[in-house]
Amino acid sequence: MNKKIIALIVGVVVIVIGCIGVISFNKKLKFTNNTNITETKNSNESDNDNGTTNDKKVAIIYFSATGTTKRVAEYIKEATGGDLIEIIPKEKYTDSDLNYENNNSRATKEQNDSQARPEILNNINTDFYDIIYLGYPIWWGDVPKIILTFLDNHNLNDKSIILFCTSGSTDISGSLNTLKNYNKNVNWIDGKRFSSMTNQDEITNWVNKLNY
Repeated sequence: MNKKIIALIVGVVVIVIGCIGVISFNKKLKFTNNTNITETKNSNESDNDNGTTNDKKVAIIYFSATGTTKRVAEYIKEATGGDLIEIIPKEKYTDSDLNYENNNSRATKEQNDSQARPEILNNINTDFYDIIYLGYPIWWGDVPKIILTFLDNHNLNDKSIILFCTSGSTDISGSLNTLKNYNKNVNWIDGKRFSSMTNQDEITNWVNKLNY
């Protein structure tokens, strides 16, 4: 057989074998990549499912007549990522209503009346939340009566309620006792008093130590 013909046949065989090898390698590479993508996707889906299961929904519900408690509530929202919900009185409190020195001021009368329950303007749905930060200013050494209105309107027995209050000097213990005695079925978490000078770092540190 002519040497040229033999060389031509050998060349064709080499080319064919090479093409088969390339096709086989590409199929193997594609299968490997698809397997990795699938495994990565499944791993991510598993993490997301776990996060959804373990995450607890948080709300920061507060009443603030002068804005001090509102500022603290906003700091807690930043620290927790929870939903911020304001308790809005149907009749807004004026400066004269909050006059501590006037025995006939609206807030003084309410705090001295065990039956007083100021109306709340907005509808608040607590059903979706597992943990509620409940905040208020200290009035006449105690919790404002509008907080009792809130408790009357909501069933919080299956939730953890973390209290926080604002005051120049009065501790939270008196209002905490009032609330514990008012509804003994709620899981009250001992809270903390903050002043108008409290900064965001203090709030964040407090939230982190709670570990909720």
